[in-house]
Amino acid sequence: MPLLSPLFDSVVTALRSAGCVFAEDEAELILSTARTPDDVAIMVDRRVAGLPLEHVLGWAGFHGLRVAVEPGVFVPRRRTEFLVDQAVALARDVCLVVDLCCGSGAVGAALAASLGGPELHAADIDPAAVRCARRNVEPFAGHVYEGDLFAALPDTLRGRVDVLAANVPYVPTDEVGLLPAEARDHEPLVALDGGSDGLDILRRVVAEAPEWLAPGGCLLVETSERQAPRAVETFTRSGLASRLAVSDELYANVVIGTKV
Repeated sequence: MPLLSPLFDSVVTALRSAGCVFAEDEAELILSTARTPDDVAIMVDRRVAGLPLEHVLGWAGFHGLRVAVEPGVFVPRRRTEFLVDQAVALARDVCLVVDLCCGSGAVGAALAASLGGPELHAADIDPAAVRCARRNVEPFAGHVYEGDLFAALPDTLRGRVDVLAANVPYVPTDEVGLLPAEARDHEPLVALDGGSDGLDILRRVVAEAPEWLAPGGCLLVETSERQAPRAVETFTRSGLASRLAVSDELYANVVIGTKV
C-alpha cells in the first residue's frame, strides 16, 4: 500500500497517542504490510490496544529473514541474533542443527539460512509455537516436534547434533510481572518463566546436552548478564568446554559449550 501522507500522518498520530515511542517506524511497517485501508484500521486498533507490533503485522524481522509470528507466540528478540552469529562463527561442516525451545522457529530458520541448509530439527512444548515454527522452517525442509525439551526429539538424533541452540526461558518467576505489558500479557508464560532463579530450564538442557551433541558439537544458550556466571558453571560441571560471549550493543549474553 502506498504511504499516502494523510493516512500516514493519521496512523502516526494514533500510535503516538497510544504511547508508541517509534510511531513513525511502526506506521511505515503497518502501511507497507496492510493490503487495504480497512486492514490499516484493524491493525492500528490492535496496536493501540497493546498487541505487540509483530503480532499485529504477522511477522518479525530476524537475522535478515521475515519470520511469521502468530498471536500467543513468543516474539524473537533482536538480541538473539547474537546467538545465531556466534553459532555461525563456530560452525564448520555442520550437518545437523537443533533449535530447542524454538518458539516461532526463528533461530533454526536463521541458522539453516546462514549455514547452507543443514538438516534442521526444532522442538517446543507449546502447540501454538509448534504450528508457527512449522511455517518458518518448512522452506528449509526442517522438522518440528511438540514436547518437553529432548523428549520431543527422535532418538536417532542422539550423539549427532553439531549445533544445539536453546533459547530457553530465563526470567525468574518473581520478575515475570515486571516485564513490559507486551510480553507479560501477550506471550506465553512457558516461554518466559525460567523458575525461581531463571535457570531451571537451562540446567535441564545442559544436563542432557552432552548425550545429544556430536564430538565437537556446540550448545548455545542465551541468558542474562546477572545469571551468566552461574550458567557458565553449569556448563562446565556438565563436562562441556565453556565460555561466555557478550554483545554490549545488543545487551546479549550467550553461553557456549563444546563437547570435547
